[in-house]
Amino acid sequence: MGDHRAFFLSTIFNMVKRVNEKVLDPYDVAVMQLRKAVNVLGLGEEAFEALKTHERVIQVKIPVKMDDGKMRVFIGWRAQHNSALGPYKGGVRYHPEASMGEVMALSMWMTWKCSLLQLPFGGGKGAVRVDPRRLSPREIEELSRRYFASLARFVGEDLDIPAPDVYTNPQIMAWYVDEYYRIVGANIFGVVTSKPPALGGLNTRIIATGLGVATVAREAARHILGGLEGRSVAVQGFGNVGSYAAYYLSTWGARVIAVSDSSGGIYNPRGLRIEEVMKVKSEKGSVIHYQDSKKISNDELLTLDVDILVPAALENVITADNAPKIRAKMIVEGANGPTTPEADEILFKRGVFVVPDILANAGGVTASWIEWVNNRMGGWLTEEDARSKLENKMAEAFNSFYSYLNRRSDIDPRTAAQAMAVERVYNAMKLRGWV
Repeated sequence: MGDHRAFFLSTIFNMVKRVNEKVLDPYDVAVMQLRKAVNVLGLGEEAFEALKTHERVIQVKIPVKMDDGKMRVFIGWRAQHNSALGPYKGGVRYHPEASMGEVMALSMWMTWKCSLLQLPFGGGKGAVRVDPRRLSPREIEELSRRYFASLARFVGEDLDIPAPDVYTNPQIMAWYVDEYYRIVGANIFGVVTSKPPALGGLNTRIIATGLGVATVAREAARHILGGLEGRSVAVQGFGNVGSYAAYYLSTWGARVIAVSDSSGGIYNPRGLRIEEVMKVKSEKGSVIHYQDSKKISNDELLTLDVDILVPAALENVITADNAPKIRAKMIVEGANGPTTPEADEILFKRGVFVVPDILANAGGVTASWIEWVNNRMGGWLTEEDARSKLENKMAEAFNSFYSYLNRRSDIDPRTAAQAMAVERVYNAMKLRGWV
């Protein structure tokens, strides 16, 4: 009897576990967010199904001969969500926990991000389930070439334009370009973006996401705070995005009083010298070695009395537990998903203005659009042109979003951004006769 009871309890436990895992699947989260936007817009069930369904999801087998002579098989994917506004656009990540559900969710989110920025792209995303830190450079090159060769007939400068993401980089994009050349027999640099400059890339891409965050923060401060000059800023996460966001905000007159990384944070109410902090981070590995400051924790940084808070590190750092304690007047999300849904509701009720990640950190894909256009023009733009166009595009996107939000004051900024993006895609689908 005991064995039967144990089996029964184990079965129930596994069923509950599977249900919980399903709820936490990123694709399910993306679909729930879409449902909320569709409801806000008053669209019907047919529209929801049309917007939810991917146009194509490709799975590929990637055999790689390892350095020890053995053959290993890896699995990769490319999800192509919606092309109503243009070719699919989105990065490729190499990660040991990558999954089809993940790339499906990320490609859907890319559709909304490109739509919100009014870029001529739909959403795509790719991944290979692999830990690249355990592969040699030769093994990574073979993996990359075989993955892209498997996708060659599904990508192209007018079809799908990949880019780097987690654990991928410009060198891998260079291998993609070369593999595509081997297959199609033509140098088509616009097939991917974020390439090395020698192959049509732009150095502006390195600073793009951080510059985009700073640009959106500047525009939001103009509307919400009466301007950026002298406003206090705290930045959680001093990697590529956070460091450049802090740099440009301080250059434009804001007072960055706190920054942090995975080792901890630093605080000086008079303001930090950001270029020196960047140098310390580069030389010593963490901002905590910067001298003219007080040491604080990442949690303490989030609740500082500042005008602008920029979470640019991890997801889910602003939660129902700390949202009531946040004293910032404005939050600009440099990271993906730093605020939980429960925290969103609390912040909205408290009157904290949140610039959602779908808009705030879109500088990367915007720079990719500029690079793609430049490739098709034969390399016409200078780096100064690219930076100027990036700033203008981000500012234009924020102001368009803010006008929309003022017309929909009944909903929070994140829902407004999502609804605005979904509406544009749906209208494009209607014009094309897809719905």
